[in-house]
Amino acid sequence: MKVALGADHAGFELKNKIAGWLLERNIEIIDMGNTVFDAKDDYPDFAIPVATTVAKGNADKGIVICGSGVGACITSNKIKGARASICHDTYSAHQGVEHDDMNILCLGARIIGETLAKEIVISFVDARFINEERFTRRLVKITNLENI
Repeated sequence: MKVALGADHAGFELKNKIAGWLLERNIEIIDMGNTVFDAKDDYPDFAIPVATTVAKGNADKGIVICGSGVGACITSNKIKGARASICHDTYSAHQGVEHDDMNILCLGARIIGETLAKEIVISFVDARFINEERFTRRLVKITNLENI
């Protein structure tokens, strides 16, 4: 599995911890930045490359971290093929993948702690879309919106 990972200044420290957890699980990381702490950086500068990389199929999943997760989520969902959601609990992290084919996890580094973040990330990366008729039917309805 390959995961694109990005964060602004608010998520910078958590991004580096997540990278370590993913590497421990033998998951390949595409680091979309920021690679140095910059208190003046902007979350779209990292959410856009993560979402684009995932949407183009160059990564299986993506994780974007900002202060609340909201900006990262809004930005990511502007990219055709990206299905991003904020998840601050493990159930949403795996259910979003299983039922909705969510491919980008957005986290708020100022909302959750490190222990919970690790559990959420593991739930997300371990989850797989359930290819049942009801879920694929709903996914088609969602992806059709991208053509409006």
